Amino acid sequence: MRRSRLSMVLCVLLTVSCDGSTADSNAMAGSTQSVDSSAGASSGPAVPGAATSASSRLVPATAGIDRVAELVMDPRRDSLPRDTAMASMIRRGYDIMRDTRRHAPEYAGNAMSCANCHLNVGQKAEAWPLVGVATLFPQYRARSARLITLEDRIRDCFERSINGKAPPYGSPELLALSAYINWIGTGLPAGKEPAWRGKNTLAKDVQVAIENLDPVAGKASYERNCVACHGVDGQGVNLGAVHPGPLWGPQSWNDGAGAARVYTLAGFIRYAMPLTAPGSLNDAEAQNLAAYIASQARPVFMHKERDYRDGRIPVDAVYYTQRYRTNPLVR
Repeated sequence: MRRSRLSMVLCVLLTVSCDGSTADSNAMAGSTQSVDSSAGASSGPAVPGAATSASSRLVPATAGIDRVAELVMDPRRDSLPRDTAMASMIRRGYDIMRDTRRHAPEYAGNAMSCANCHLNVGQKAEAWPLVGVATLFPQYRARSARLITLEDRIRDCFERSINGKAPPYGSPELLALSAYINWIGTGLPAGKEPAWRGKNTLAKDVQVAIENLDPVAGKASYERNCVACHGVDGQGVNLGAVHPGPLWGPQSWNDGAGAARVYTLAGFIRYAMPLTAPGSLNDAEAQNLAAYIASQARPVFMHKERDYRDGRIPVDAVYYTQRYRTNPLVR
């Protein structure tokens, strides 16, 4: 009964997000009533209205390491739906995003958390933000060669980036993450591409050919720019306010994850890293750094043969033996 109730509540939120309207303005996050007055944080602003843009809902891309905990929308502080089941799901989704292994241990397979890649718990510009993405689903995904839902995408991340197991459809963990992602996009226009889309993608005309990338130069850049946060061994240093995730090895993302693609990772590095000075690396530096990271050993995703069934495997998918007999960056 409880799971059915949570599913019904989530459907209500999805419906509100998709049509951009609210039947009961007091029931949504813009309400002046908070369901969690004991969260220990001061009362924050109400959720911005429908006229706001996605970019105004994000922590700036230039924000440094001193702002890693900053949130535009904070479920511990801001108003949540009056429905206590939905409010609880949103807060739980936030917790799973922030510390996946602790709050979803049954499905976590490494030391990564969602927020290691989706910085500021999915609310930072040019750092794979999640604000406003919920209403873009279902969407076609070339890797899957089909339309996928938001829940499909979350499950995929668990299997690849978290190197674990996909939460079952209807599970509390999957509902919670969906609820949180929907909530941080409340009030944004339905079906409209958020302003941040594509901002952390390298243009094709600056992409260095895979065979011309220099992992050795990337290693030198890593030692200059990344060791302070990720350590010499790439496993991450606990900095207190933030604990960067492992970049390679058994506790990192597996070789079927999006971050295992060189240009995808390079785009993230180019605009979101290093945390002490985001955006300070140029295109070539970011790509050589990504090449160095992608030359390292990591867990194997056992079902890569199911990906890209049309045979068009991206050139930067260096771990795919369907395209490369061996990783071309290991030299």
